[in-house]
Amino acid sequence: MKSRSFGKIILYITLIIASLLAIFPFYWMFVMATNPSHLINQTPPVMIPGAELLTNFQNVMATVDFFGAFKNSFIVSVSVTIGTLFLCSLAGFAFAKLDFPWKKFWFGAILVTMMIPPQLGLIPQYFIITELGWLSDLRAVIVPGLINAFGIFWMRQYIKDSIPDALMEAGKIDGCSTFRMYWNIVIPSITPAFATLGIIVFMNVWNDFLWPLVVLQDSASHTLQVALRSLNDSYVNDYGMIMSGTLWATVPLIAVFLLFNRFFINSLTQGAVKG
Repeated sequence: MKSRSFGKIILYITLIIASLLAIFPFYWMFVMATNPSHLINQTPPVMIPGAELLTNFQNVMATVDFFGAFKNSFIVSVSVTIGTLFLCSLAGFAFAKLDFPWKKFWFGAILVTMMIPPQLGLIPQYFIITELGWLSDLRAVIVPGLINAFGIFWMRQYIKDSIPDALMEAGKIDGCSTFRMYWNIVIPSITPAFATLGIIVFMNVWNDFLWPLVVLQDSASHTLQVALRSLNDSYVNDYGMIMSGTLWATVPLIAVFLLFNRFFINSLTQGAVKG
């Protein structure tokens, strides 16, 4: 009993230390966002929050169109997330439960694309966007991100393991069309997969910098990450202002993660088959 209690104590201490190490960067970002630069640059640096959070954020808004960029990032992230969840789950359902010619070949080809660095497709994608006349248009960021290989792979594996073939056969006997089986049987059963993929996609799109920087050339169409780049000056960096913008840009990510993470946990007990 003493050995078991000692092991629990060590486990809890380890978890507390790991949690503090994980939280510290966010705390340090908050401290920097609430203090002027001269306190941040002093040695040793200030370690407690200050009273300059509002002032630093006012400097951010005076430098860039923060709320306009925030709106653009929100539109892009939500559109890409919804589109990815629908299209990837539809493709994953097809690869998991339907039979069609060369199914294994096409699925393997999709997996191969996961090994190709996305930077290699930057130039051909840019030419396509230019030909379509979408430069400085949010469609240039939304449309290419609506489907991805990882999302198809993730949905295919989840649907294959969580949806029994007997349930699909029962749907066919009841006269369900293929799309109705997807809509009425598959979707209610894969909410945990939706939540997990939704978190990943939303965070990746929200934090994306390279592709929006290339195609969104007009400042009015900038996403938040591209707009925050303007806070860096060539000669003088106001770290309080930079961290204030970064802090407020991080808040939606934390909110989305907490919301979908709780939804994911609650969805683990749900399913189409109940024994």
